[in-house]
Amino acid sequence: MSESFLNRIHDIFNNKKTRKTFLKLRAPIGIFLFILMLTQLSPAWFLPGLFISFFGQLLQIWCMSTIKTKKKLTVTGPYMFVRNPMYLSRFFLIFGILMMTGNPWLLVLLTAVYYYYMINRVNREEKILSELFGKDYEDFCRDVHPYLPGFKRFDPTKLWSFNKESFEQNNVLTNILLPVICYFILYFFTFLRPL
Repeated sequence: MSESFLNRIHDIFNNKKTRKTFLKLRAPIGIFLFILMLTQLSPAWFLPGLFISFFGQLLQIWCMSTIKTKKKLTVTGPYMFVRNPMYLSRFFLIFGILMMTGNPWLLVLLTAVYYYYMINRVNREEKILSELFGKDYEDFCRDVHPYLPGFKRFDPTKLWSFNKESFEQNNVLTNILLPVICYFILYFFTFLRPL
């Protein structure tokens, strides 16, 4: 692929107007795509997809219960291993749900779109975090990869960090209930609906 084509894709993902519009429309688009997906479910792929999605859901709950957004640099829990575990968890959550269709092209499309979304969003966020936390964040970036897990900062005493304020601020209960409801709907449309 040419560099100008890739730059154009990055420009789309960094365009403020496009991002603002998508933010406003993400719920209706998501609901529409979810309903459309219900017609494509494959019973053979339900359990493997559920397993991957549920793994992503558990990781997301761990992240959301740990992070202290813009208040304190979070370097405990999943953030010991990778700088952006929440984006990785969401990827697995969505990947698993789409895997239930058994359609590899949907997985390829998700991977490509999510890659550009994640890379560009992380780049924007890291500039903000660098300004907020300075040298501490630089040290953290030096030791912890943005996407690939590592053990350089592993400390077993900080593995199971939980912050009640983060739990409430990040609406963790809602983020537990919505995927569980989706899993039940997916199960129903995969195995129980009349043909």
